[in-house]
Amino acid sequence: MVTPALAETTTTIVIGSGFSGLAVAAELNRQGIDAIVVDSFRPSGPGSPAPNTGGISLDALSERTNILRLLEHYALRHELDIRPGTSPLQLNRLGTDAPTEHQWTVLTADGTLSAHSVVFTRGALNQLRRVLHSVGLSTSHELASVMHSLGLYLVGVGDLVVPTTHEILHQAKRAGASISARMAARNSIAVLIPA
Repeated sequence: MVTPALAETTTTIVIGSGFSGLAVAAELNRQGIDAIVVDSFRPSGPGSPAPNTGGISLDALSERTNILRLLEHYALRHELDIRPGTSPLQLNRLGTDAPTEHQWTVLTADGTLSAHSVVFTRGALNQLRRVLHSVGLSTSHELASVMHSLGLYLVGVGDLVVPTTHEILHQAKRAGASISARMAARNSIAVLIPA
C-alpha cells in the first residue's frame, strides 16, 4: 500500500536552514507569522562543494557563530518549525491570483508544502532564477518589488559578496515586516469577500 504524500499549508516557506533562514524564522515568529524552514536546493553527497564563507573575517565569523547559537536557542525555545533534513525538490507557482489563496507549493520527499510567501536564502539562488524565468521575469532594477508582489523574498543575499551579519539581520527584519503587512492586507480582503 502506498502512503499518500503529506500536504501541509503555512504562511511562509523559508528555503535555507542556515544563518539567514533562522534569522528569517525568528523574525517571522516575532511578527506572528507561521513558517516552515527547509534546507536549500543543493547537491549532496561525495564531491559536493564545501560551503563558501565568502571571505568573511574571523571576527565577523565569530560574531555570526554567536548569533547563530542565539537563533538556534530561540528556535528551540519557541518551537519553530525548522526542518534541516527536508530538501525542497521543486517550487511551483499556483495558477491563482486570488488574494486569500496560497500561491506557492514546494515539493519535498516528505510531501508538499503550500504557502503565500517564499523566502530564498543564499543557497537557493539558482532555483530562484529558474522560478523567476518560469513566471516570465528577468533581472531588472525593479526585480525586488516585482518579487514582493509575487510573495518572494531574498535574505542573506548580496550583490557580489556575502552580506555582513548586520545586513542579513536587517534583510530578515525587512522581509518579516513585508510578509506581515502582506498577510494583514490578505486577511482584510478575506473578511470583505463572503464565503
